[in-house]
Amino acid sequence: MKIQPIVEGHGDEKAIPVLLRRFSDLSGLYAIEIGKPIRINKGHLIREDLLRKSVQLALRQPDCGSIFILFDGDDDCPKEIGPRVQAWAQSEARSIPTAVVVAQREFEAWFLAAMESLRGKRGIRSDAVSVADPESLRGAKERIERCRLPARRAQRPGYLERTDQPAFTAVFDMSSAYRACRSFRRAVRAFGFLAEGMGIPIAVWPPPDWEQDASAL
Repeated sequence: MKIQPIVEGHGDEKAIPVLLRRFSDLSGLYAIEIGKPIRINKGHLIREDLLRKSVQLALRQPDCGSIFILFDGDDDCPKEIGPRVQAWAQSEARSIPTAVVVAQREFEAWFLAAMESLRGKRGIRSDAVSVADPESLRGAKERIERCRLPARRAQRPGYLERTDQPAFTAVFDMSSAYRACRSFRRAVRAFGFLAEGMGIPIAVWPPPDWEQDASAL
């Protein structure tokens, strides 16, 4: 059985399978497969009729056992938009477990919470440091770009979602993002919810040290 992702961007299309596989490896649930993401414009994901059509498309994918929907909140409040989209999606999916994650501002805020772990990757400077309260900031991609070596910025200016996002997703320190980012905690717990919903027992999730560190904040 597969977790079938629905995402909004080209970078998400490549990054979300990487993220979900990291969750799978960390939890020891190696049997979980990740379907090829379905990419849908955010405007469609926040409209009930079009969101339901997207869920229907996901349900038609081979071995769809659950659905994971992720998109950037931008200036929308995840606490308002997330539950609404979750209700529509689960209603359409019926018995198939579905989880909606709205990244606060941008997916890239999760990287800003763990910049030390990205040092030396794709031109990130060796003195790059994490940002306090990264989900409160606008322009996470631009913040990341400012952490690049000047020579790399001159050579290839601009954050490239298609390549930078999956590359950073493969290596960023997830425990740091879990401590700093509410929406990342939602993504982590959504994985556990979907695994349980597919009938795959998950003994301990999230990792206990992540929970202890987060509760101490």
